[in-house]
Formats: sequence, C-alpha cells, structure tokens
Amino acid sequence: MVHASHPLIRQRLQQAHGHLAKVIAMIDEGRSCSDLAQQLEAVESTLRKSKRMLVQDHLEHCIIDAIAAGEMSREDALKAFSSLTKYL
Repeated sequence: MVHASHPLIRQRLQQAHGHLAKVIAMIDEGRSCSDLAQQLEAVESTLRKSKRMLVQDHLEHCIIDAIAAGEMSREDALKAFSSLTKYL
C-alpha cells in the first residue's frame, strides 16, 4: 500500500543514500574521522526522520483509519500500535 508520505520518505532515503556514498568516498580519500562522523550523523538523522514519518503515517492512516472504518478492533489496534513501538 502506498501512502501520500511515501514519496517524501523515498526522497529522504535517497538523501541518506547520497550521504552514505559520500562517507564511503571520504574513507577512500583518507578524510578525517571528524568529517566522517559528521557525515554519518547526517545519514543517521535522515534515517531517523524517515522512520518516524513512516511509523506516524502507519499509525494515522492504517491503524486509526481501520478503527474508524470498523475494520480493526481496539484490541487489534493496540497490538498493532505495540508492535510499532519497538521501532521508535
């Protein structure tokens, strides 16, 4: 299932991919550990934001919408939410 947020998430993942490629190139160039750490932080930050967006989107559009439509019980919604928390 594709959600409205998926193109933005994909864009952010492409950014992380670019940052990671940059880190690999920097290692090959012998750049400083400080420079490498800074770029790795950019990769991690982009991935964290992407994951949060995906989890929030799933909560809002899969779980909440399913409850509102009567397609998911409160108990199943709680289980689905609980399974999401391990990714936060």
